[in-house]
Parts: sequence; C-alpha cells; structure tokens
Amino acid sequence: MNHTRRNFLKFAGLTAAGLCVASVGGVMAAGPGSTIKDGEKALKAKRWGMVIDSKRLGTKEAIEPLVKACHAVHNVPDIPGKQNVKWIWAAGFEESFDQPNNYMDEGLEKRQFALLCNHCTEAPCVRVCPTKATYKRPDGIVAMDYHRCIGCRYCMAGCPFGARSFNFMEPRLHLDAAKLNKEFPTRMRGVVEKCNFCVERLALGKMPACVEASQGAIVFGDLSDPASEVRKVLREHYTIRRKPALGTEPGVYYII
Repeated sequence: MNHTRRNFLKFAGLTAAGLCVASVGGVMAAGPGSTIKDGEKALKAKRWGMVIDSKRLGTKEAIEPLVKACHAVHNVPDIPGKQNVKWIWAAGFEESFDQPNNYMDEGLEKRQFALLCNHCTEAPCVRVCPTKATYKRPDGIVAMDYHRCIGCRYCMAGCPFGARSFNFMEPRLHLDAAKLNKEFPTRMRGVVEKCNFCVERLALGKMPACVEASQGAIVFGDLSDPASEVRKVLREHYTIRRKPALGTEPGVYYII
C-alpha cells in the first residue's frame, strides 16, 4: 500500500510539473502547421545531417556522456529491464551495420557505435504512421507529435534501425522530479518516442545535446551546403551509413 501510494504521489508531482510546461510541450511536440517559432539565433538548414567519429566514440564509456546529456535534456525515463526507453545508445558493428565479416579487424570488431534515429530522407516510419504523429520537416528532421500518437507501433515495425522506443510502463514514474527539464514535455504510457535531432535547441540557436557532449567527435550541419563543416568532414574522411541498401537515405554518417 505504501509503495503504491509513493508511486501515485510521485506520478502526481511529475504530472503537475508536466502541466506547468504544457504550452511548451505542445509546441515542441506539434506536427505540421505547429505554432513553434524560431528564435533570433535559430540554426537553420535545408537538410540537417550528422557525422559521428567512431574512432573517438568507440567504447560504451565514451558514448555514455552523450546518452546522459540527451536523456537529461529530453526527460527520457530510466526504466530497468528490457522495457527501457532510449534515444541514443551503444552497439557493436554487426548490430549497427548488419554487415557480418568473419575476418574483420579486431579493433573494429570490438568497437562500439553511437546509434540514434537516422532522420532518413525516405523515412518508412513516416509513411506507415496512420495519424501523422510522425512526420518529416522541410529541413529533413523526422519529428513526432506525442499528442497524435495512438501507440499502434506501426512506426516501430517500419523502422529498420530500431531507433524507436515504446512506453509500455508509465514513464513519469521513472523520472526524478528534481532533475526534470521543464523546457521539454514528458510523455505518457502508450506513446512512442525517439531522437528528434534536438529541434527545440536548434530553434534557440543551440547545437544538439549529444554534439555538445561529444567534444568535437560529432559534427552536425547542413548536408545541402558544400561549404558546411559537415560536408567538409565527409570529403576528408571515409564514412558509411546504416543499411544503405534499403534506400532510406539516412542522415547520419559514421567515420570508420
């Protein structure tokens, strides 16, 4: 009884905190035609993209600061067990790229890779969503409207990268109210969520949280601009993308 009461009070407190930022939450999660407004210093691009240096971010220990930064900014719950929600995580080569090689270099075989939503040009998750809760912005970011999500999980079945998480449990019970980011909405049970390339930070002129936490190991910018830093990095380094044969055209590249 006491345990149930504590959970109820914790949920009530987090719900109240969520309601305090309801207007912000609606803006951040809004779909096409939303009222979201860019600030004076907003960062803009025709096609946002990311390059991750896997040589510098090649261990779980190196990737963990990115995970913590991302999850703290976006109120991602830490739910024990297989039902944990993730926006960015670490995985081995074969899980990341689905390219088995019996004679792979040992260093590459043991390397970990930072995985997240690929914000595909031809995003299958967008096509299969029946309520348009998942949609693609003009700048190439695949975003979500949490209020439209009905929890059908079609997007999870359609995504070939495992980049989406479903809230089987009440996520607000697994958040620390003292550490809650009141500038970003919390979610509810039955809703899918994923990386959003930090659209709320871009609107304020800030780079994505993982980019800032990477200390230069992740480059983010406009793929359509030949003079951008991200295009410069792509010219100077050999990179690969996840499952390119599927034709989804991922917006995330990895320096190997």
